[in-house]
Formats: sequence, C-alpha cells, structure tokens
Amino acid sequence: MFIGEYQHLIDDKGRLAVPAKFRGALKNGAVVTHGLDHCLFVFEKKEWGIWAGKIKAMPIAKSNSRAFGRLMLGGAMEASLDVQGRILIPDYLREYAGLKKNAIVTGLYNRLEIWDAENWKKYKSKTEASSEDIAEQLDGLGI
Repeated sequence: MFIGEYQHLIDDKGRLAVPAKFRGALKNGAVVTHGLDHCLFVFEKKEWGIWAGKIKAMPIAKSNSRAFGRLMLGGAMEASLDVQGRILIPDYLREYAGLKKNAIVTGLYNRLEIWDAENWKKYKSKTEASSEDIAEQLDGLGI
C-alpha cells in the first residue's frame, strides 16, 4: 500500500529517487505512464497488469475509450530501480507532467503519482479549498 507525500529532486538525467519506503514494492519493476491532472502514475508490475486489463476491456468502438487507452497504454514505460533507488523518467513523460527539478511523490494506495512541486501546490490548494463540496458530491459512496 502506497500512502504519504514526499519531496524529491529530479536530476539532470531525468532520474527521480523513489521514497525508500516504496522501493520494496517496486523492486521487481514498475510502469510509469501519463496520469490524470498532468501528473504521472507509477504502478508496480502486478497492479499495472490489473489496470491495463481494465483499459483493454473498454469498448474500442468508443472514442473516449480509445483516447484513454492511448494516453495510458501508449504512453507507458517500464522502469526499474537503479542501485540508488532511482527511476528514469523519459523526456516525453517529464514534459507532459511539467516536471522540473522539484517533484512531489504521493502514495495513493495502489499507485504513486509524481507531480511537479509547483503544480502539486496549486492542485492541493484548490482541492483543499473545495473539500467540503467534494465530500458532499461523494456522499452516495458511503464515505
């Protein structure tokens, strides 16, 4: 289970240190892909298989299904931890997420998200400001 929020730096080669507490779950490899809200998603391999299976099962005749599949599957990249616990994030994914030097890694149960620190700050402030409205809309989910 991934939880928490951590600040890390992206080096000049595009490598990001994975928080130490998450490295064990990713020791057999990971998949990095486009996330939603202009962040990146990081899945461990088994969870990626579940996620990709759900996307594969979406109706190909629906344009939104095709677009989502292209975003998630076509943009995915396998990654492995180096000896220092870093993953290499390809240029096209760093560009998509607007990643510069400072990054935030957040744990969201079955995945990690990687955010540019400034984008995360803006997103988090906006979400926190509307948290009551969000909670009201989720009332039917039993939360």
